[in-house]
Parts: sequence; structure tokens; C-alpha cells
Amino acid sequence: MIFNKHTARKTAEVLLQVNAIKLSPSAPFTWASGWKSPIYCDNRIILSFPPIRNYIRETMAKDIEKQYGKPDVIAGVATGAIGIGMLVAEYLGLPFIYVRPEAKSHGRQNQIEGFVQKGQNVVVVEDLISTGKSSLNAVRALREAGLNVKGMIAIFTYGFNVANENFEKENVTLQTLSNYESLIEQAVETNYVSQSEVKTLTDWNANPSEWNAI
Repeated sequence: MIFNKHTARKTAEVLLQVNAIKLSPSAPFTWASGWKSPIYCDNRIILSFPPIRNYIRETMAKDIEKQYGKPDVIAGVATGAIGIGMLVAEYLGLPFIYVRPEAKSHGRQNQIEGFVQKGQNVVVVEDLISTGKSSLNAVRALREAGLNVKGMIAIFTYGFNVANENFEKENVTLQTLSNYESLIEQAVETNYVSQSEVKTLTDWNANPSEWNAI
């Protein structure tokens, strides 16, 4: 769920502006999963643009306080959300930790990096939500460590039904700055894509695993 429409459109605007999100209906990308997709998102790019990363940082931080109150700690999901999560924690004056996909096989064998205590309230920061699998894996690790996960905030979500189902199943509240619907609206308004390409983008979003480019 987006916080509000204005923020969703503004966030979509800046993501398109720096090519953190690319739309290419006529020449689709191939994701690591093997899915063909007319969209590719790499929100880590925003870290290279100070005005935009500051906008994301401040908007996220204020929305966290509004939605969840001030938690004890901010957790980023490795690796994509480490940078923005740390910036949000700094803005709020809070400790920061991050969660690996799995525990290290050497050293202290940590999955959670940073100092944590049982009973702490934590908000998880994520850069992108697709199916939600890796994001919820981080939530489970935090819960197993005895932390109270208040919710998750992400920069962008594709809005897949499977993600909504996964978050509901795990009883995790998800808020995002922007979503696919707002992105397409912004892309059409700014002539980033044509009206004829909108159907392709809509068809893909409705059934991404089965979508074929041509």
C-alpha cells in the first residue's frame, strides 16, 4: 500500500529521471528468475544522486514515524537496501542493522549484522518488492532473533498479487513510497511510454511469470 498518491507519483518521477527504473516494452529484460519483463528496477542508483537520495531518505523517515512511531532500530535487507536503510536510520538518529539472505558460513556465522537485543521494535527498509520472498526471509530472521517487527517500508513495489498474499500470510504490514500503477501513470503523462505500450505493460503486470514479449 502506498502512503499517498502525491508521494507515489513524485517517487516514480525521480526513479524514472535517473533510470533507476527502465521501461522497455519492445525490448524486454530477462530477470534472474528467467522471467521476461518490460521493466527493470535498480533503486541502488539513487545513492549516486544526492538530491534524490535525500528525498527518498527524508520521505521514508517521516512516513516511518507517521505509520509506526519511532522504532528502536532500523533494519535494511541486504544488499539492495543497506545504503538507503542506513541513511534513514541516520536521519532518525537510530541504530542500524542489516539482514543477509542467510547466515555466513564462517566467522560468527551471523545473518543479522549489527547489535540487537530481544524485544526491540524494528522497522525493515527494503528497496524493491517483487514476490516478497527475500524481504519476508529477513523478517523471519529478525523475529527468530526475538525482535518485534513493526512493519516494512519499501521504495517501490510491482504490486504482484503473490506479494500481497505472502505479506498477508506472514502478518507483515507493507507500505511503499510508490507502486507500479503510479509509475505507469507518470510514464504516460511524461511521454516516457506511449498509450499503445500501456497494454503491454499492464498485461505483463497481471501475469508476469507467463508473459511473453512478442
